[in-house]
Amino acid sequence: MYTTVEEAIEWIHSRKKFGVRPGLMRIESLLEKCDHPEHQIPTIHVAGTNGKGSTVSFLRSLLAEQGLTVGIFTSPYIERFHERIQIDQTFISDEALVTIVNRIYPVVMALDEDPELTGITEFEILTACAFLYFAQENVDVAVIEVGLGGLYDSTNVITPKVSVITTIGLDHMDILGDTIEEIALQKAGIIKPSVPVVIGNIAEPALSVLKQVAKNKQAPASIYDQNFHPHYEHVDAQWGEWWTFYNEAGRIQELYIPLMGRHQVENASVALEAFLNYCTQMNLKPQQKEIRRGLKQAYWPARMERLHTDPLIIVDGAHNEHAMARLVENMQQDFSQRKIYVLFSALQTKPVTQMIDQLLTIPNCEILLTTFDFPKALVLSDSLLKKAPKRLSFVSLWQVGLGEILEKMQEDDVLLITGSLYFVSEVRAFILTLLEENNG
Repeated sequence: MYTTVEEAIEWIHSRKKFGVRPGLMRIESLLEKCDHPEHQIPTIHVAGTNGKGSTVSFLRSLLAEQGLTVGIFTSPYIERFHERIQIDQTFISDEALVTIVNRIYPVVMALDEDPELTGITEFEILTACAFLYFAQENVDVAVIEVGLGGLYDSTNVITPKVSVITTIGLDHMDILGDTIEEIALQKAGIIKPSVPVVIGNIAEPALSVLKQVAKNKQAPASIYDQNFHPHYEHVDAQWGEWWTFYNEAGRIQELYIPLMGRHQVENASVALEAFLNYCTQMNLKPQQKEIRRGLKQAYWPARMERLHTDPLIIVDGAHNEHAMARLVENMQQDFSQRKIYVLFSALQTKPVTQMIDQLLTIPNCEILLTTFDFPKALVLSDSLLKKAPKRLSFVSLWQVGLGEILEKMQEDDVLLITGSLYFVSEVRAFILTLLEENNG
């Protein structure tokens, strides 16, 4: 048994990150021996290649405005380990985490003795911790983010009130499949019989896969640009987006979100459609002013997040091609007249060359490639620099590179820190500490 949170987290991390054997047998057995906490609370299930975290954040804010106690389970963390499991924006406490780990630990050890169930993973343990915590605290609703894929993800043990699939792109192909159709089929695994599903801005042929699965399971599908859509009202001087929401029931005007980018409006629209669907099922009657207030209060770190105004410093965890395309679109749309410095790093498992190609399409952009202390972090090479020698350079220590950029930035320049979420979170924490020290 563990007495400190450091010991408990160390044990969680000691387990393999993901299972080598796909399937839900391990997590189902673990939860069965914990009296099935996942069945004790209403849930909303969110999958997708990108946009999951922002969509979860919008949902949390909308639900909270109804006076509900809201649990959220997300990954990976940006600020600290505990943020993956939250209730009403409060991270799980050290004491609660230690107590729950001590409950789970002997169960895992016993299951390890069974050849069929041995090898319960880090993510399976975290999933069980979240369900136990939410059931123990008797939350009104929990918004559960898929870790990887959908069909075999350990969160896929729930029967939610609403399923949500935000986007589909080519990511984690070594695990989910080589084609967009195969990946779509994995994401569609969260669609449950007769449970409504909200589908985001997803192109063919992935959309056809999702529609067919929903039809086969008789799950009512609400589809972006078919059953609901946003209309952009205007670009405001302040950070964020203004828009109007339309669905088959009508429209809601003068909506504002504090997250920048048209893709965030899409995420907010998906969240709002899912929220309204949930409210219908639970006989809740939200007012438009509550919806406006909920969306306005949404917050999600490291997604087009403004860390500083003068100079303008933006962090965005665009960790794959799909996310990078949306980031580049935002930068071209909102900052095309300004000099942009980019500090970039990623994991070797990602399509780094293609992501750099996308960044190079931003006008007036200089990119500083770097690496960071993380397994499979980007290895710098001359071949990368040859792509655009006048606009690409590299530095082995990102702290040094950050300092060099800040020294030469002019008043109207922009610094964008992007790439791996692990990298972005590390740099983000460093900058926030510096800002606190300077303000102190």
